[in-house]
Amino acid sequence: MQCFRRQPKLSKSQENLLLEESRKVAALNGKRLGLQDDKDLKFLLRGGHLLKVKSNSWRRERFYKLQEDCKTIWQESKKMLRSPESQLFSIEDIQDVRAGHRTEGMERYCKDVPEHRCFSIIFKDHRKNLDLIAGSEADANHWVAGLAKIITKSNSMSQRQKLQHWIHACLRKADKNKDNKMSFKELKNFMKEVNIQVDDNYARNIFEQCDKSQTDTLEDDEIEEFYKILTERREIDEIFSEHSNGQAMMSLEDLVRFLREEQCEENAGPELALSLIERYEPNGSVKGQNVMTKDGFQMYLLSPHGNVFNQAHIPVYQDMTQPLSHYYISSSHNTYLMEDQLRGPSSTEAYIRALTKGCRCVELDCWDGPNSEPVIYHGYTLTSKILFCDAIKAIKNYAFKTSPYPVIISLENHCSLEQQKTMAYHMHNILEDMLLVAPVDSNASELPSPEQLKGKILVKGKKLSPETEEVSDEDEAAEMEDETVTIEGERKRTSEKLKLAQELSDTVVYCKSVHFQGFNNTDCNEMSSFSESKALKLAQESGPDFIHHNIRHLSRIYPAGWRTDSSNFNPVDMWNVGCQIVALNFQSKGTDMDVYQGRFQENGFCGYVLKPEFLRDEQSRFNPKAVSEGPWCTKKKLQVKVITGQQLPKVNKSQNSIVDPRVIVEIHGVQRDNEKKQTTVIDNNGFNPRWDETFEFDIDVPQLALVRFMVEDFDASTKNDFIGQFTVPFTSLKQGYRHIHLLTKNGDQYPSATLFVHINITDAY
Repeated sequence: MQCFRRQPKLSKSQENLLLEESRKVAALNGKRLGLQDDKDLKFLLRGGHLLKVKSNSWRRERFYKLQEDCKTIWQESKKMLRSPESQLFSIEDIQDVRAGHRTEGMERYCKDVPEHRCFSIIFKDHRKNLDLIAGSEADANHWVAGLAKIITKSNSMSQRQKLQHWIHACLRKADKNKDNKMSFKELKNFMKEVNIQVDDNYARNIFEQCDKSQTDTLEDDEIEEFYKILTERREIDEIFSEHSNGQAMMSLEDLVRFLREEQCEENAGPELALSLIERYEPNGSVKGQNVMTKDGFQMYLLSPHGNVFNQAHIPVYQDMTQPLSHYYISSSHNTYLMEDQLRGPSSTEAYIRALTKGCRCVELDCWDGPNSEPVIYHGYTLTSKILFCDAIKAIKNYAFKTSPYPVIISLENHCSLEQQKTMAYHMHNILEDMLLVAPVDSNASELPSPEQLKGKILVKGKKLSPETEEVSDEDEAAEMEDETVTIEGERKRTSEKLKLAQELSDTVVYCKSVHFQGFNNTDCNEMSSFSESKALKLAQESGPDFIHHNIRHLSRIYPAGWRTDSSNFNPVDMWNVGCQIVALNFQSKGTDMDVYQGRFQENGFCGYVLKPEFLRDEQSRFNPKAVSEGPWCTKKKLQVKVITGQQLPKVNKSQNSIVDPRVIVEIHGVQRDNEKKQTTVIDNNGFNPRWDETFEFDIDVPQLALVRFMVEDFDASTKNDFIGQFTVPFTSLKQGYRHIHLLTKNGDQYPSATLFVHINITDAY
């Protein structure tokens, strides 16, 4: 049995002192969040008992409390050997807080408890939801409202505020005896906590520099001095000095020149410069003189205006009135799965997560279930099952939370006639007016637009012709043959003909599934599905024909069946020939999903991105495998200078582990544009590594290119660990000195991890 050292007992006065100090820290952090004197925040800081629910028979009372950093929640644990860190979770890890019975666990295990006492915490990663029951409606409201406020306020903090909050939390953590002072040993531990390795001489030098009182500890103003030294951005100081002619203030004229010549801002002029001074200059008296200090300049570079991603491309800015076939559509494969497609769990939560990530096409594999209720799961495998009606409810509730544009339900139908009728009934009954049941314009010769279909849910599936009750099942059969993995050597054969219920057939209006018979001039409402290998073969052998087909018709591409681990394929090759519904496994992480999310982060994150004009033009002669001269070939030279990194997270949670970061810059586009370059490795510094390395890329088809910035922790003996990444369409890149806000493996933004780069784009002749 592990032994724990007993902590010395504190006197009453010491306990009161620590309690008072804790209140002060909590008040300071509450003020930083703009929630001083907030009743919900005060409730969370006091903490309270909640019932944690795991099953019908497992309900346990636990104590939950917001820590004084206002960013961490402590949860009581009965497990003797559980480390203190494992009893904590961060506000930053929370995706959503849902009141009532709005998770599978709550629906299943808490029907006997009034909804107003129930709430769930949904985490960003694959961690299980935390389903909780409060003692009263008032307590539940405090938790739901309080957590929502903290999440909202934390997300709206400036980068500098986030950094300050994080560093002060790390300082507090390093202050082991909670005396609000920092000894030299505590300072060294703090440096490890923030991911920087320094030798004793350097650490001692900083310590003595700040220890003005010569008490061999740092406190109050001395800690603030240490904070200033630690967060000094010398590279920004150098840029400021260069563009302010060495003066302490940057004049309005100098700022206009910097914005025009260095940042390549289209509307660079006094009006823009004054707006930036007004927004980011912290010194009020300086602001009145229409000049900017170094602090204001740094805040501007860390702000959305200093982001590498063009802020004009964040809202919906593209034409949304063109036919559906003219857009890339964010699409999910096997949407119901949380993990792999052999034994992983199926969950309605997977639909919610995909839809909130901007997905506009979700897949439902439907099979006969008990009690005449259809179920969804990966056929002939050991994945768990969910009710069809529960999936439809989840889709209804979350279809338009992130985007107002249409959602496509892709039905893989393996049900009997009776249960097909039940499927149709549930869609009509649950979705009501959301379900599209008739053409927008029966005389139209092309597909309707996303704008015309706002707020509507479309069904993709088989459709009966007037003279028959059977339809060819070749499309689904081919997909089953490609996808289904034999379990213990057994698998049922899918019949070549499927009896289709008229009621289900009638739900299909625009996305009629047909087997691909070649590039002939079929009805624009008909669409085909292709395995990645079949689509890649068509793209290589008949690229221009595939492009012309995809001008009027939707094409859906799905991963190969051998990907039993639910891995993904490269979507860029499919986009290059105009395929719209390129369906990836949203539950799987990696480069392919990073690139996918990068493509759809523009245009309001609405799940629809307009294809380049040369992929919408009937006269286009574009071929991505043999790029010739044409309107698509607007050659550019991209120059990327990787300057520094900031607050890169630890990937190994060991206290003594420090990352050795390097940056990789990748181009994803047509084959001849694909390229990758990397910096040298910086040893033992994840806090403020500096590279100052420049790379050049030649890009022939910029409208199809994406740029991925990836940071990894180098290890000479094992595989390098992923730290963070950010992918941006080439056409959304901003030039000049820019910060890149890194994303986690799951696609969520780190609170303060960034890269600082310089981007330069010129025409290549």
